[in-house]
Amino acid sequence: MDFIDTHQHLIYRDRLGYGWTEGIDALATGDFTVADYQSLTEGRGIAGTVFMECAVDDADYQTEARLFADLMRQPGSGMLAQIASCRPEDEAGFTDWLDEAASLGAVGFRRVLHVVPDEVSQTPTFRAGVAEIGRRGQSFDVCVLARQLPIARALAEACPETLMVLNHCGVPDIAGGAFDDWAAGIRLVAQCENMHVKLSGLTAYCAPAARDLGTLRPWVDHVLECFGPARMVWGGDWPVVNLGSGLPEWIDLSRALLAQLSTAEAEAVAHRNARRVYRLPAE
Repeated sequence: MDFIDTHQHLIYRDRLGYGWTEGIDALATGDFTVADYQSLTEGRGIAGTVFMECAVDDADYQTEARLFADLMRQPGSGMLAQIASCRPEDEAGFTDWLDEAASLGAVGFRRVLHVVPDEVSQTPTFRAGVAEIGRRGQSFDVCVLARQLPIARALAEACPETLMVLNHCGVPDIAGGAFDDWAAGIRLVAQCENMHVKLSGLTAYCAPAARDLGTLRPWVDHVLECFGPARMVWGGDWPVVNLGSGLPEWIDLSRALLAQLSTAEAEAVAHRNARRVYRLPAE
């Protein structure tokens, strides 16, 4: 079973600013490049990747998309498309950026919502911007904390024609055992038919000694119960996954987590849904 990695972060510090990595030992220094990613994943069944914007400093988010468009065009990059950063809260120049980003291979957009006030995504301007993304046939990745799952639901309800993807299964506090409130939030978000979910990031939320199949199974089972395999995609979340299991182990854990599904269902999560959601080339 091959995977399409719909959440490939890459870090090039000589070109872009990554202020959010300061103080995070595993991420604060050095680059994380296409070559590094390919070395880690060689022979592990990665059929292609979608670069996910890496929350660069505000001044750099458009430069990032331009840089990775160039990298994507290089032979052997393995990159099928990118999800670009955007600022739906800023009406000035927003549609111009959507136009340019599409020419840069952007099949979707993301605005990380846990780094801005909760009210930002609730403004008419923000929601009009996300709705415009949907009118163009592109997707919007939703990155929120577990406490913000009602915000994700409200955004999905306000923009029903925009296909959305909830990142990292809603960022559950697995180490803290905070299952019930998160589970209720996931169930409510999943009622929005335009919302999908991304199986990614989970080992970073586990206690160091409990990044294993037994720990992850009930959380993943709940997401599968609520969304079903037809509305789930897979992501590696490298290099942030280094805060948890690391990418090779996450790939192995993902295979084990999906082994309970039928072959068709597992393949849907691993790669087929990604081609539909992100409008990727046919196999």
